[in-house]
Amino acid sequence: MLLDGDSESTNSFHEDMIKIIDRLPTEEEYRRVRHLVLQQVSETVSDERLAQIIAACPHLETVVLTGVPDTTDRTVVVLTETALNLVGLNLSGCTQVTDVGVLEITNKSPPLQWVQLSGVVGLTDPSISAIAKTCSRLVELEVCDLPLLTPVAVRDVWSFSRKLRTLRLANNPLLSDKAFPAPHSLDATSDPNESGEKPLPHRPTTWLEKLPPLILRHSAENLRVLDVSSCKITDDAVEGIVTHAPRIQSFNLSRCSLLTDKALESISKLNDHLDVLMLAHVANITDRGLVHLARSCTNLRCIDVAFCRHLTDMSVFELAGLPSLRRLSLVRVHKLTDIAIFSLAEHATGLERLYLSYCDHLSLDAVHLLLRKLDRLQHLTATGIPSLRRKGVNRFSEPTPPNCDPDQQAAFCVFNGENVDRLRRFLDKEDKRRREAEAKNVPFIPRSDDKLDLY
Repeated sequence: MLLDGDSESTNSFHEDMIKIIDRLPTEEEYRRVRHLVLQQVSETVSDERLAQIIAACPHLETVVLTGVPDTTDRTVVVLTETALNLVGLNLSGCTQVTDVGVLEITNKSPPLQWVQLSGVVGLTDPSISAIAKTCSRLVELEVCDLPLLTPVAVRDVWSFSRKLRTLRLANNPLLSDKAFPAPHSLDATSDPNESGEKPLPHRPTTWLEKLPPLILRHSAENLRVLDVSSCKITDDAVEGIVTHAPRIQSFNLSRCSLLTDKALESISKLNDHLDVLMLAHVANITDRGLVHLARSCTNLRCIDVAFCRHLTDMSVFELAGLPSLRRLSLVRVHKLTDIAIFSLAEHATGLERLYLSYCDHLSLDAVHLLLRKLDRLQHLTATGIPSLRRKGVNRFSEPTPPNCDPDQQAAFCVFNGENVDRLRRFLDKEDKRRREAEAKNVPFIPRSDDKLDLY
């Protein structure tokens, strides 16, 4: 039982703790630092100096060291010995860190709830497996861009990290279907040649291919965010994921080029839970799969189908009817016509961000109608649309990035915030001038100014 004085001292201790951002703490602050965030440090920080400071900060709970890429295992070991209440750790981009440092973390068993290790290229399976097996409170794990990570470690994540809400596995080239839960219909003892089809000629199999399907008897009910972009997975993996994690809200499958409409049918089972879906560069999907998805997942707020070359206006008709749609990317969906834009203008009234770059069949009149109807639109990307290469339009665009060549500079069209409204007003005035010219039977000449007079 706490006495009144003890309660007051405890409260004052918590109130006295501080968060240090993008600088090193001073000696007077060492014992008060609870959160140390070094992302964009102005000075060069050596690993040795960092280790000395962390050793003097016993109350650290969250540590972000992405701005100190020279961080080594020494600093990580010192951190684990000093910060016994460590809840969050971000070492993304610290390429000098290896399994030695990460395994030391798991040996100390701190109460970690989130860990981010993206781009720590030397890490291998034992580190990630150890995190999954020892960090029982883990709710967020980010292990992207790890060239040595194989399905073995990811299988342990699915098996042991039962409380995960966020799992990011993007750009891991060795991850295949073997890293993900198998569909319930796939039995671990089934023979792939039972179908009676003639077997393929013999070829050497790798140890990864010999892994049995991952059959799990529990569900990942807590998982809400999953990023498996650029992984070599097939429709079977997506079916297994959705079966095992039926409440995913944000699902990133960009650049999973082996996926087809069958994957979209599986994703449709997420129904109203699905909020964000990224399908950029999933080139084999068609209108059939996307229409089925849009009719099942009616709460979709954000969807990206950039570079999906088989999609047509039909897909946009369905997406336009989603009541919660706020962000839509249709970059390089070449088959789109003005009819798709008219549908968005009439039905997608809540759109805030729209990406139409390189949809080169669209007319300026269609874009104008879109601007007039969508009064919540705050961002429009229209780079590479020929009809927007005319006088006056480009002055409302954002500045061209410095690394663009002359052709890219000429095609660049990105409108943000107030410039969306300015472009709308400019096109409204031009339309009024055109109608007046027609009424007076005089030639209309496009201009770059905002004046309403014809001459």
